[in-house]
Amino acid sequence: MKLSSRLHAWVYRRSGGRLLSRMGGQGVLLLTTTGRRSGLPRTTPVGFVRDGDALVLVAAGRGAPRPPAWFANLRADPSVSVQIGAERRALWARVAEGEERARLWEVLTRANRWLERTRRRAGRELPVVVLGSPR
Repeated sequence: MKLSSRLHAWVYRRSGGRLLSRMGGQGVLLLTTTGRRSGLPRTTPVGFVRDGDALVLVAAGRGAPRPPAWFANLRADPSVSVQIGAERRALWARVAEGEERARLWEVLTRANRWLERTRRRAGRELPVVVLGSPR
């Protein structure tokens, strides 16, 4: 999986987002977090939806029983950068909770019909992450 993510990110970057910017009808961005142990930048392609000015992600990890490493990294340091197409920007991450999470979950599942199946396979509540302007 790591190799395919690295290759995806490489192609996305090299093409300025003209290639691999959509998967399964959903937009894909490159999310760069700071490694919680290494302190090094870590980039991974992640599906997203827009909610107003915010970008919304789900830490599904392809249905793994634990959230993906990028989620643990942004919990340790919520300052992230994203690339959407050729545009890059710095954002701030937070985990949606309560009514906001429920509303955003509906938005996410409308955009990705496989997400509910992924949640069942994971056997856990999938964290919903909101990316917005830096503090």
